[in-house]
Amino acid sequence: MTFEDQNKPLHICASSDCDCGLTRRDFLRMSALATASVASPLLFAGDAMAQQGPKGDDQPVKIGYLPITDATPLLVAHARKLFEAEGLQAETPRLFRSWAQVIEAFVAGQVNVIHLLSPATLWVRYGAKFPAKVVAWNHVNGSALTVANEINKVSELGGRTVAIPFWYSIHNILLQQILSSNGLTPVTRARNATIKSNEVNLIVLAPAEMVSALASKSIAGYIVAEPFNAAAENAGIGKILRFSGDVWKNHACCVTFLSERDINTRPEWAQKVTNAIVKAQLWTRSNQVDTAKLLSNVGEHRYTPHPLQVLTKVLATTDYAGYEKQGLIVHKNWQQRRIDFQPYPFASYTEELVRAIGRTKVEGDTRFLANLDPKFAARDLVDDRFVRKAITAVGGPAAFGLPANLLRSETVAV
Repeated sequence: MTFEDQNKPLHICASSDCDCGLTRRDFLRMSALATASVASPLLFAGDAMAQQGPKGDDQPVKIGYLPITDATPLLVAHARKLFEAEGLQAETPRLFRSWAQVIEAFVAGQVNVIHLLSPATLWVRYGAKFPAKVVAWNHVNGSALTVANEINKVSELGGRTVAIPFWYSIHNILLQQILSSNGLTPVTRARNATIKSNEVNLIVLAPAEMVSALASKSIAGYIVAEPFNAAAENAGIGKILRFSGDVWKNHACCVTFLSERDINTRPEWAQKVTNAIVKAQLWTRSNQVDTAKLLSNVGEHRYTPHPLQVLTKVLATTDYAGYEKQGLIVHKNWQQRRIDFQPYPFASYTEELVRAIGRTKVEGDTRFLANLDPKFAARDLVDDRFVRKAITAVGGPAAFGLPANLLRSETVAV
């Protein structure tokens, strides 16, 4: 598959009732992964690959990613040969077109280091029952609610359709909180069905499709990771109505996900992978413009199809000052970056994430969430041994502006 083929827009349907062909298969693949009859062969295949493949540190780093800024630490680590500096081999990162494809490749052992939406890790571990753990955060904030130019407030989304990238995403959680606080009810309606004035229809679209969908007026807005919000701004197609980090302060979006098999059988490998990612994050925080160039379609590796101008707008914006003047920032005292990079996976976030997804409308079988205890998930889903050592090696929590005890409380305010 060529780079261009990989970057063709891919629609992901809102439900199995969608008649869109390819993405119906993606939806069914995701649903099937939660069943033993489908998951077991993939798990077996992954185990077989692990047993037959290289052992210990000889196993190459095989990154799977989507072309969004969430993947930045993994791609920076690859470009700057930080994995090699740790004594590891690294293959060319593999670009995927949907979250379903990333997850399936990860479960099957085709890739072994991925960035994944933080709520999706709950689904993978407890819904699909695949043994994997969060070892670090990739970044914080970095997403926004973008709307058509004629929309000036959330209430004007009533009776309209808004896109999210995935049901199990921080985007879905925050969007529904924003809508509810403005008297709007999130719903999922069949194509051409009537949407009431106090309802907002939610559909799932691949990020790459969102800008064009907004331009064609098939949706009124979307909430997604960068740089697709900046892309709409630059093209004059839409405008930002709210930043995700202005609702949940310094929330995680994507996290670094490793299989428990690799963590248990190759702990030194897992440590070195985490070391490289943490060093990449630290470098990125001080080299925003260079990072934008590295990720762009003019960079040496052409990791993403995005122009330098769009990525620079995201990565080199170190605060919300310009948006504050427009009145778009509610919590000015939070003093945040549009996107920031820090690796520590706070337990308080995972606990609140479990509670929040339990209150959020999600398509599919969500029974696994009913008895999922937040504190248990924070202990069981996350393995912070490696990232603690990696942070200490680069100067400690202060290097990322983190509290010395690596504890915090969550601040969520619509």
